Amino acid sequence: MAHTASIAIIGTGFAGLGMAARLKRAGFHDLTLFEKADDVGGCWRDNTYPGAACDVPSHLYSYSFAQNTAWSRRFAPQAEIHQYLRDTADTFGITPHIRFNSPVTTAEFDEESATWAITLEDGSVHVADILIAATGLLNRPLVPGIPGLDTFQGEQFHSATWNHDYDLTGKSVAVVGTGASAVQFVPAIAPRVARLTLFQKNAAHVIPKPDHPYAPIARTAFRRIPGLQRLSRWLTYWQLEPRGAAFTRFPRLLKIADRQFRRHIARQVTDDALRTALTPEDPIGCKRILLSNEYYGALTRDNVDVVTSPITEVTPTGVRTSDGSHHEVDAIIYGTGFKATEILGPLHVTGRNGRVLHKEWQDGAEAHLGISVAGFPNLFILYGPNTGLGHSSVVLMLEAQINYVLQAVRRLAKGDIAWLEVWSAVQAGSNAALQRRIRTSVWAQECDSWYRTAAGKNTIQWPGFTFEYAARTRRLDESDFHLEPVGARGRPLRRNDPRRNDERETERLPRPADRGDRWPR
Repeated sequence: MAHTASIAIIGTGFAGLGMAARLKRAGFHDLTLFEKADDVGGCWRDNTYPGAACDVPSHLYSYSFAQNTAWSRRFAPQAEIHQYLRDTADTFGITPHIRFNSPVTTAEFDEESATWAITLEDGSVHVADILIAATGLLNRPLVPGIPGLDTFQGEQFHSATWNHDYDLTGKSVAVVGTGASAVQFVPAIAPRVARLTLFQKNAAHVIPKPDHPYAPIARTAFRRIPGLQRLSRWLTYWQLEPRGAAFTRFPRLLKIADRQFRRHIARQVTDDALRTALTPEDPIGCKRILLSNEYYGALTRDNVDVVTSPITEVTPTGVRTSDGSHHEVDAIIYGTGFKATEILGPLHVTGRNGRVLHKEWQDGAEAHLGISVAGFPNLFILYGPNTGLGHSSVVLMLEAQINYVLQAVRRLAKGDIAWLEVWSAVQAGSNAALQRRIRTSVWAQECDSWYRTAAGKNTIQWPGFTFEYAARTRRLDESDFHLEPVGARGRPLRRNDPRRNDERETERLPRPADRGDRWPR
């Protein structure tokens, strides 16, 4: 007999809100979303630094089931994306289900009741049948452990915690880091500071951003002409998707992007010494390729200096580098990224038989299809291990995961099983195959990227196309899971089941007919 499954979702970014919207449309209303902040939006709520914007075209960086015809630009700015997520929460009736200012500290599975006990920071406990972690990867700012950092007497903050009350006008500012955020905020603040010193550990590959505002007539057309928005979405999808081959199968194709980079920097940086300093030694593509039309131009300004000598310490009045120079500054801004490989961050998750997720992941996070982890029944992770992209919109990956999880929820809602748990052999086999593919990708080349753990394991990127991932997640294969019958809760898994053979390795490849004829919708 079917029953109403109670579902807890942690996080209200693209993943959490998308999951909740699809669940409500499917008739599941016993939902509770836990949000650590006082608003929805995830990284688009947090990253309010000047110049913040998406580097994926807006028509693709949005839900297929909630298209927005009011984007002002091809690449939407932060405020518009944040408002889009707010509107999604309201439109789909999700907001009443959200518990704001409610950070989750622990989640523990109870075999006897087949439920998750979710403990909040205030000590309260919420119990749910199903736990969906939608915490994302880019939500824990990484501030480097530079000696003397705490002694600095000026203003300092990370780009993700921008202090808008501090006026940078006329100040001497140090920027540490040259990642995606710095590439956006450096051009935005350079004209109004007295001096900007950019401390560059490694140069980034920056190529032109094909951005432009949408004319009023275009926005009207998107709104009034049926199918035009979706046509734009499809065209964008097929413009970006072939690039996946360059990252994963034919790295030589990245020479096209390398030529684009070299033309771009040659046009904007005429000083030979500066251009050499800004040219990466790493192969293009092994780190994130960045988009900007203003970054290199900003670095040629008279009030901007690029320092490549390593930082040795922060002093009370500035930054000292290995060449002995001391750079006095009023403020330090860290554009040093996030703790992306620490998936689920400080959340302490305990599964069956006391298994602790972070201990299971001590050699690098992994999950079957990036979603399910052996030993953790009825736990589903969105934007989990190895589901990131280098060539297209992660929202496509999220929607594929959401569809997959929705099938699992429907299966559990039938009421004849207590839980779903992926077989450890299935997880091991799919991840072994995935890592073999990564070893032949551009990300396996020698470079220090945030895709890798300290030990060198790539736990972030998906080594394939989005349509391939959509095909693999289109149908929940029940044979990949142990299905615990109701009435047998607490009973150990049957040891004579062939799926318990942990030596088994299989790679499930999509059949040609399964390549997602409806993708990206």
